[in-house]
Amino acid sequence: MRRFNMAVLAAVTLSIALSAVPAHAGEASARPGGLANCTAGACHFDVPPGTYDVRVVLGGKTTSATSVSGETRRSLLPETAAPAGERVTRTFTVNVRTPEGEPTGPDGSPGLDLRIGGSAPALAGIKVTPARHTRQIFLIGDSTVCDQPGDPYSGWGQQLPQYLRKGVSVANYADSGESTVTFLGNPRLWATVRPLIRPGDLVLVQLAHNDKTTDEATYRANLETLVAGVRERGGQPVLVTPIVRRWFNPDGTLNNGTALLVNGLGVDHPAVTRSVAAAQDVPLIDLTAKTKALVESLGVEGSKALYLYNEARDNTHTSVRGATAYAALVRDELVTRHLVPKGKVRVG
Repeated sequence: MRRFNMAVLAAVTLSIALSAVPAHAGEASARPGGLANCTAGACHFDVPPGTYDVRVVLGGKTTSATSVSGETRRSLLPETAAPAGERVTRTFTVNVRTPEGEPTGPDGSPGLDLRIGGSAPALAGIKVTPARHTRQIFLIGDSTVCDQPGDPYSGWGQQLPQYLRKGVSVANYADSGESTVTFLGNPRLWATVRPLIRPGDLVLVQLAHNDKTTDEATYRANLETLVAGVRERGGQPVLVTPIVRRWFNPDGTLNNGTALLVNGLGVDHPAVTRSVAAAQDVPLIDLTAKTKALVESLGVEGSKALYLYNEARDNTHTSVRGATAYAALVRDELVTRHLVPKGKVRVG
């Protein structure tokens, strides 16, 4: 574990001239300049927790296709093509924190870690600078939202950063197994997130999957507490109804309590969330309705790829493909509801 060098922070503008990501780690030693930060397919920057702008220059002698992920498996830049002999520049903003993944999980490695992937990766240059005037999107949620530590799992919050441009970053504080009750009660969760919220930040709240024994009055009150806490900090709360479970009826619909998150006490979580949003004048992303429509359109067989059905007969947690599709739905709603300017998102 390398300690952060204050001399590096003074310039944190770290430019690395690489004509392409080398095929083998051993090839890196032959390339000039900045190679302590990048090896084959990976870059590490000794920076303290904070928010950073990353500028990458992609391309090489042959046609390339490069993606960037970082920290705990966050997708930061979708696969981007560059014609042979040409360079393509892309920028994004990334949140660096400890723990770097789930708030109740391990600390992870210090600094910023980026991984260069894609079907034909070629990194020609990279620069990391402290971000200024950044709008943060905080995520409060459960395992269907969080930065999942290992394959094949992925939360939609883990895939959301790739759809955002420089100036907007995602701080994903979703945590596996959390309900509205436990998120409010655990000092590593709400008590940690709330002081970080700045005026103008967005805070998306999707909690329901683990409120299996929470009565309606408590569930409603907990959502109201979260909304009030965000507003007290000057942030913009956004309530998000939970993603559906892939639980089909014989007629090919998801019109049942298991799929639509009605708990054993008869609490209809999406309905209560919609009600609180209306009563509190809070923007609502009805992800239950959006995911229901998508899953039903794909059908019993086609929808299996969105979840972990093929890997673990799991109809609740999403695969990378499913999380990416659901993150795109969230992106679209952020733009449609004018919560994020269209120019700050990537489309397609």
